[in-house]
Amino acid sequence: MNIRGRNKVDPSFNMSSMTDIVFLLLIFFMLTSTLVTVNAIDVLLPKAGGKTENKGSIAVSITKESKFYIDGNEVSENNLESVIKTQFASSQSKTLIIRGDQDVAYKKIMHVIDIANRNKIKMILAVKGM
Repeated sequence: MNIRGRNKVDPSFNMSSMTDIVFLLLIFFMLTSTLVTVNAIDVLLPKAGGKTENKGSIAVSITKESKFYIDGNEVSENNLESVIKTQFASSQSKTLIIRGDQDVAYKKIMHVIDIANRNKIKMILAVKGM
């Protein structure tokens, strides 16, 4: 008498359907990732909630007409570095506050930052408070 069961379960697992799903997902993500462009990102300029102390610091202001002012006195762009050097040499101040109008080109602000970096001056970029 044969007692063994007639229905045997096959323990192997067919992976072909799983690989089909993985490849379909891979193709989907590859196609959708190419639709994202860097130009579509909106960049909002930061706002700060804290206040800085203005004691012993020199402020450089840049208007939207690209005019430079050091502590309220107008300075030409060509003489800006020499005036900043003399201001720091003659005073106890250690910090340069850069105030740029929101419509001024970054090139003008970077010019002042470059002057501060060359002369190893600590600087603060002023932003609009919250």
